[in-house]
Formats: sequence, structure tokens, C-alpha cells
Amino acid sequence: MSITIKIGDAAKESKVVLELDIRKSLAGDFMIFDHGDMDIVVSPKKNKIILFPKDTMTDLVYGAQNRLFAHLHKKGIIILESVQAGAFYGSLEGSLEVSEEDTSLAPKLALINISSFIEEERPYFESVEAIISMDDDQKIEPEKADSTELGEVPHSTEKGSMKKGFIRDPYSLNYLYTL
Repeated sequence: MSITIKIGDAAKESKVVLELDIRKSLAGDFMIFDHGDMDIVVSPKKNKIILFPKDTMTDLVYGAQNRLFAHLHKKGIIILESVQAGAFYGSLEGSLEVSEEDTSLAPKLALINISSFIEEERPYFESVEAIISMDDDQKIEPEKADSTELGEVPHSTEKGSMKKGFIRDPYSLNYLYTL
């Protein structure tokens, strides 16, 4: 879904169109679901950006969260000292810089810079998804060299590591003494 952001006053207004998987919550927060490892929430009312892990919290998710906050800090969007753990397990949150002239400018610039960050990261998480998909395909439909048909495995008279019989079984004497 695309979102249109207007920046500036009415006389010098410019439009930016972003192609993101984004939704607006009832509270007015923008929820972005494009990234492969995390969900991003931009809250204009609280003046915060909150990052949630998609599935489970791993080092990969923390690395992506760290890279996004570093990217936004380099662009002057967030206050780096304000980044802290959120109330949800694995979430991180950071405060947006406040513009003295236009208070609605920070969330708009945050959305633009998050979009550029996601475009930079897209090849990485799409390649990870492709590798996982290839691994799943290989497990579901293996090649002929990696699989056997039903009945091809030869049977033997004895199987397993524990042999039957009193003499050949190294564990049989232990059972006598435990009675």
C-alpha cells in the first residue's frame, strides 16, 4: 500500500510517495510490516519509534534493530541516548528529535528514512527467505541421490547397538546386581 506524505507549508509543499506495507492504528500510529526480521511502529503522538521482533528474538533481530537505530541517528531522526528496551520482550524504542518549527516533521522524516533503510536491507532478508525456501524444498522433494524408495534399504538379522544374549551383552551382569 502506498502512503503520501506532505512536507512543508502550503506554499512550498512537496509530496513523497512511499511504497510500504503500512497500516495506521486507531491511536494514529504507523505500523510498518515490510522488514523481514522486525515490525516498526512510528508513534507521532508519543514521539517514539518502537521496534518489535517478528517471530522470536535472536541476534539477527537485535542486529537489524541496532542497524535501523544507527541509520536513523546518522540522519538526525532519533536521540541515540533515548534508545532503550520496550515493555514487550525483545522490543526496542527510541525518541524522535523534535523540530522547533514543525512538530509533525519528525514522524514524516522518520517514515521516509525507514523506507530507505528497508530498501537497503531488502536484498538481505529476501536472500535469507530464499535459502530457507530452498532448504524446505529439498526436505520435501529430495533429489534421487539423496533419497531411497520404499523397500530399497536392505534388512539384516541383527540391528542396533545393544546385542541380545547373556554372553555378548555387556550390560546383562549389571541387571543381576540391581535386583
